[in-house]
Amino acid sequence: MSLCDQFVRMAAYNEFMNEKLYGLAAQLAPEALFADRKAYFGSLFATLNHLVVADTIWLKRFCAHPARQPALDALRATPAPTALTTAQAADLASLLALRRELDRTIVQWAAQLDDTGLAQPLVYANMKGVVSNKRYDSLILHFFNHQTHHRGQATTLLAQSGIDTGVTDLLLLVPNETSD
Repeated sequence: MSLCDQFVRMAAYNEFMNEKLYGLAAQLAPEALFADRKAYFGSLFATLNHLVVADTIWLKRFCAHPARQPALDALRATPAPTALTTAQAADLASLLALRRELDRTIVQWAAQLDDTGLAQPLVYANMKGVVSNKRYDSLILHFFNHQTHHRGQATTLLAQSGIDTGVTDLLLLVPNETSD
């Protein structure tokens, strides 16, 4: 399986897990959703918000890549969040609407990746203005890893609220191989 195919799988996993987490988060009362649980971003809502912010920031950076995947066209003209905690919505339903829009974009974008583009570097500046020049494929790996990292935090916050997230492994989306 090619790296491009792996990224398509990661995009599907990202979408699958986000739907699962938001469905579970919707079981919480607003005060529990917004309660400061001493997580890195405080509450479950703030953690989910951070994922929307970070995905938007990275996708905005990916817009500048020479391969110019058309799936990112709608994002090109939108402003990037200015901080990792910039509020994207006031409630879970509104945040979910943004999340779903981003996830559709990510799935389409991943399907447009190709080996030639993956090997090319991307020059970008981080939130502090520090410029980096890194391979696109490595940045995409970071993008998906970052999502998984913070969704892991979200599952812990859900567990602390008494909600069982069940199996969350990527393995759920890895098909069995058939023998000939």
